[in-house]
Amino acid sequence: MTRKSTVRTWVPRVACAVTVSLALAACGGGAGASDDAFTMMSLNENTTQDEVLTALGKGACADQNAALPLDITEQAQESVDQQEQLLAGQGALPQLFPANTPALIRELADNGRVADVSKVLSGSPAADSVLPAAQSAADQIFGAQLVLPVELNIEGIWYNKKILSDNGIDVPKTWDALVAAFEKLKQAGVQPVSAAGAGGDGWGVSRWVGAYLFRTLGPDALKDVADGKAKLTDPEYVAAAQAISDLGKAGYFGPSPTSIDYATALNTFLTGDAAFIYMGSWALSNFNDPKENKIGEDAIGFLPFPEVSGGKGSSDQTPTNLGTSIVLSSSVADNEKAKAWVQCIAENYGTTALRDKGQITGFTLSEKVDVPPLTKVVQEQITATSQSVLWFEALFPASATTASQQNAGLLGSGQKSGKDFMSAVASELG
Repeated sequence: MTRKSTVRTWVPRVACAVTVSLALAACGGGAGASDDAFTMMSLNENTTQDEVLTALGKGACADQNAALPLDITEQAQESVDQQEQLLAGQGALPQLFPANTPALIRELADNGRVADVSKVLSGSPAADSVLPAAQSAADQIFGAQLVLPVELNIEGIWYNKKILSDNGIDVPKTWDALVAAFEKLKQAGVQPVSAAGAGGDGWGVSRWVGAYLFRTLGPDALKDVADGKAKLTDPEYVAAAQAISDLGKAGYFGPSPTSIDYATALNTFLTGDAAFIYMGSWALSNFNDPKENKIGEDAIGFLPFPEVSGGKGSSDQTPTNLGTSIVLSSSVADNEKAKAWVQCIAENYGTTALRDKGQITGFTLSEKVDVPPLTKVVQEQITATSQSVLWFEALFPASATTASQQNAGLLGSGQKSGKDFMSAVASELG
């Protein structure tokens, strides 16, 4: 088993950022599919996938690796989309590559460059290895099972049990009860919510908009926008954004969310200075680290985003994302040795990633793994989820995502109305 380009420094990444064909070729050449290697393009910034696959090649998938040795090449995330486009045009995509931008993966699939994971796994012991929550998310993001879900994150509202108990607040089950809890906490001098709204971290507020939309209009709320059946500037969409603006105007997100970045927001919650935070399960590593988590694991609870009175959505529909999952090039479908590798990954990756890295995936487990209590909470929520919903920007082009994240902080401070926020994002949808 070989692994190329393992030195991780910022200098090569900056060099690879030059968006010129020759520069891209120089930065990533040689990653194409091969008859004598199981080739993978990996992200410089994501070491977990490399390490788990390497471990599988030495362990559970040793036979597959002996037949077709794993060969990993690395690429900076900032240039991976261009590199994938370049290799696709040359018919040289590696057998595995990262799903960095959903729109690009859908385009590659439309052009016959991507294999359907469900077909590659069909008829093998790994056929049922993908969890329903991961399958549901993939169907919504890509229109089919186009990825190996080596990452799976659920999202929701985490809360400080002690703060709620000290203030006589039951865990809110509805939106109205949640807002009432916010007001009671504010009156008691406690910051209700920690939320990031600075620059590109504005998703810390825009996530609230998306979740509220899914509860009021149902799981197809943003798909309807992507399909042209609805507009973000329609009254019911503006009302959702305005509901979040009203929270900001009331001061529930703190005095200045536009100046709070992700790390600060997370630290505010983990040091006990705010009662709630909307966050994905990717933060489990922070929650489970006593150096960061000053309130203790036992003080943290998880609340699915609550239902809104009269809404079409349900709190059983869990906001889910697949992180940076792995795509199969179409060459895998015609290569029995590569298919065997993929089937082995599907059967064993989930257990190895959870046991060795503490990472939750969208795969079933081949054996029991002891995990911290909060990780178990997430696992139970994933198991209970049959229908996933996405996040506000999931189906947006890059320009609309940028507009959302740059304006969300102002929405979360109450300085921008729901109408103005939605108009700013809608202007980038064409």
